[in-house]
Amino acid sequence: MSHIKTITPIDGSVYYTFEQHSLPDIEKALKLARPAYLDWSNLALSERIKYVSDFVDAIEADKNEIAEEITWQMGRPLSQSPWEINGFVERARFMIDIAEDALSPHKPEAKDGFERWIENVPLGVIAVLSPWNYPFLTSVNAIVPALVAGNSVILKHSGQTPLVAERYLKAAKTAGLPEGVFQILHLNHANTAVLIADKAVDGVFFTGSVEAGVALQKSLNDKFIPCGLELGGKDPAYVRADADLDYAINNLVDGSFFNSGQSCCGIERIYVHENLYNKFVAGFADLTNKYVLGNPLDSATNIGPMVKTSAANYVRQQIEDAVKQGASAIINESLFKASEKGTPYLAPQVLIDVDHSMEVMTEESFGPVVGIMKVSDDKEAVRLMNDSKYGLTASIWTEDESKARELGRQVETGTLFMNRCDYLDPALAWTGVKNTGRGITLSTLGYQQVTHAKSFHLKIKK
Repeated sequence: MSHIKTITPIDGSVYYTFEQHSLPDIEKALKLARPAYLDWSNLALSERIKYVSDFVDAIEADKNEIAEEITWQMGRPLSQSPWEINGFVERARFMIDIAEDALSPHKPEAKDGFERWIENVPLGVIAVLSPWNYPFLTSVNAIVPALVAGNSVILKHSGQTPLVAERYLKAAKTAGLPEGVFQILHLNHANTAVLIADKAVDGVFFTGSVEAGVALQKSLNDKFIPCGLELGGKDPAYVRADADLDYAINNLVDGSFFNSGQSCCGIERIYVHENLYNKFVAGFADLTNKYVLGNPLDSATNIGPMVKTSAANYVRQQIEDAVKQGASAIINESLFKASEKGTPYLAPQVLIDVDHSMEVMTEESFGPVVGIMKVSDDKEAVRLMNDSKYGLTASIWTEDESKARELGRQVETGTLFMNRCDYLDPALAWTGVKNTGRGITLSTLGYQQVTHAKSFHLKIKK
């Protein structure tokens, strides 16, 4: 085994060292997972629910320790990290609570001489590949329903957040999950491709970049299995002329800069009606200037470093290129003392005088920058919102619900918000269109992704 080091963005030191699993480790995990799935799926749903509930409780019990580990691994302010475990618990318990209804057999109308029904049958062995930015919130969407439905799960987590995988494994042991039902593997890209291509894997859930999603699909070319892909985003917001200005500003600043902008459903571009534009920009800049960039372990910090210097440099380059093309950067970076080139500490930035010829308005930034454009009407706003190869979420800020419904049906997106953003409601399907990917997690529909339909057609002799 080779040793891998997780470098903390806080100070560039080595925070954790772990062993990377090898091809024999993959083979061993798969040999355990298949028989484990068969036994696990034969348990009563109520028994699986009890196990998984205890699994969730075990993670919640370590909430404070886990929050600090998250901060050290990926840089989110410690004042905000516990929120992730709260969200994890909310989603997990919701999916557990709806399991009985979601997994109950469907029976068509009675037909004389026949018994007919459709069951939701677990896929088998599921591989979950999760990223670092919301390490529990991205993984819980697949792990909990997969286990409840009767699948065995192998989790491969990001090398930036390996302790999240270790915490999951500890919780599985605490809950007494049978051997092989839940396993973790620390893998490089090549060995991840080997894992998912193996004939023993029956389904894959991946959250990450478009490029990685394309590579993953190629690894599955020789087999036909369900593959859920949550990929990139460039999520827009439209502030209509009738919007509550202060409310929209407060929520959109947070939606743009929470987690240093490293959110798949974070706000990356804003279109504002010309009647509100000047006041909106002024208020947005004023609130942004009140942010405190610094060491995420400090209680006063509400925006921490990006995960890596290379990620921060990518955003810096987007900003620089946009300014060269005529954009105006309206936030004085010198007000943020921790911001420094050559480090992952990057001040939040707001760009105006932008257009869609600039990469910052079309390519995913995944950092603390947002562009704001003036629009003259709803039609122009919808056109610009749809002028993207991504489609995860979009938000409309208005006091007119009927208009939000009308425009929302025109916007090409997986989730349409009115007067909120950057949030997952576990009762709703989490999905995307275009290059954002395919498949669904959460809601009752999420259970359809971790099962397949099996029809029973029995002719009864009288």
